[in-house]
Amino acid sequence: MQKDKLIIFDTTMRDGEQSPGASMTRDEKLRIGRQLERMHVDIIEAGFPAASDGDFESVKAVAEAIKDSTVCGLARANERDVRRCGEAVRGANSPRIHTFIATSPIHMEKKLRMEPTQVVDQAVRAIKWASEYTNNIEFSPEDAGRSDLDFLCRIIEQVIKAGATTINVPDTVGYTMPEQFGALIRNLRERIPNADKAIWSVHCHNDLGLAVANSLAAVANGARQVECTINGLGERAGNASLEEVVMAVRTRQDFFKCDTGIDATQIVPASKLVSGITGYPVQPNKAIVGANAFAHESGIHQDGVLKHRETYEIMSAESVGWSNNRLTLGKLSGRNAFKTRLHELGIDLPSEEKLNEAFKRFKDLADKKREIFDEDLQALITEENLEQVENERYRLVALTAHSETGEQPFAKIVVSDGGAEKPAESKGSGPVDAAFKAIESLIASGAELLLYSVNNITSGTDSQGEVTVRLSKEGRIVNGQGSDTDIVVASAKAYINALNKLHSKLERVNPQV
Repeated sequence: MQKDKLIIFDTTMRDGEQSPGASMTRDEKLRIGRQLERMHVDIIEAGFPAASDGDFESVKAVAEAIKDSTVCGLARANERDVRRCGEAVRGANSPRIHTFIATSPIHMEKKLRMEPTQVVDQAVRAIKWASEYTNNIEFSPEDAGRSDLDFLCRIIEQVIKAGATTINVPDTVGYTMPEQFGALIRNLRERIPNADKAIWSVHCHNDLGLAVANSLAAVANGARQVECTINGLGERAGNASLEEVVMAVRTRQDFFKCDTGIDATQIVPASKLVSGITGYPVQPNKAIVGANAFAHESGIHQDGVLKHRETYEIMSAESVGWSNNRLTLGKLSGRNAFKTRLHELGIDLPSEEKLNEAFKRFKDLADKKREIFDEDLQALITEENLEQVENERYRLVALTAHSETGEQPFAKIVVSDGGAEKPAESKGSGPVDAAFKAIESLIASGAELLLYSVNNITSGTDSQGEVTVRLSKEGRIVNGQGSDTDIVVASAKAYINALNKLHSKLERVNPQV
């Protein structure tokens, strides 16, 4: 018997972007969008067009660039939002408008200040406005997990009648238990007379660590679309993780009556790309995409895996895109081999000039490292893009750091500020602290440092370090990233990258601010 198709709806560029500091530029969204398309994601929610002019342009650009996936925009259930969304996705081969309104008593009373009948009427109007742009319309009753079942049945029946083709049931605050959420989906599908006229979808948050469990419980009870994000990125504790949902369904085909069309070998490249762009590192023990996901430390486990992989591995590392491939190129290697490997990694640079710049960086890195790994190339291209921030004001020119037992560390730094090179030096509790203080003595940004995180990109003492810096100023939060074999240099690059984002008009405030 042929299995049902489970539709994968990725909202990394919309809900994922609402993580503090994870706002993306137009070009960053295009890079992620192309990778999601390469992975055969069915629907890509590219943003919230009414949130800002920048997000409108980003969604519009993604809609025009993506050919094989449906491109979706989010809109509140009001005429301005819906029309703005309709205009943004109009150029897509397959456009979708996703509109929502809150349906729980607490949301209707405290947030919307609307009566239930008014909420139903507003939802129906939103569907009608959306239908002027596309017949692919999704409706979400926000905070469905805490909504009255009878009222949910009432509003969903009406929006399906008005033209909604997908009904998405969100556990907006991550409150529901899997057994409850599965029963909710089953009850809605059984009680609503026209339930068979729409595809049933779910969008679960991870506040109690149950987003994937709730999503899978819904799938077991008839949901055929799951909204999720790469690496589980998203508001507060995040969303259901795309890689976990996809691989759970694929690995347990004995249990699920459906499967996805996802090319799972693109999962790890997508994870690395999103992590690099947003500045949110993947925890080592993260399922599927964590560095330790397929590592075996126990002797008993190692022995079992060596004898037969399936003793302790329920899927292969290669099936989700992990690879031991190394780019064994060095200082004498040519551009063509470099370009070919980038293409194999899903990286296609837009011009020969960009390729030449990246190749020069590669040669510089090859002077420092004996072996170049795929992860090094990903980091190299990410840094190349980080330095292309429009209106980039600050650039690291030179750095000297000194640390000695019994002496206070200090750093000397030269920063280009609008083309003018400025030197500074400072002492600190460590060389990184001294470098940051030296930068601040020049720039005086007044920003608050919220996060300083270091991760090694590959193994070995010559590994590049990848540093994430999160800064906050006047309610605006940005992430900066830098990588280098010298961790102090990587740290200074990350701090300056964050300062450029604060300065740049390309980065927008998160939608909820």
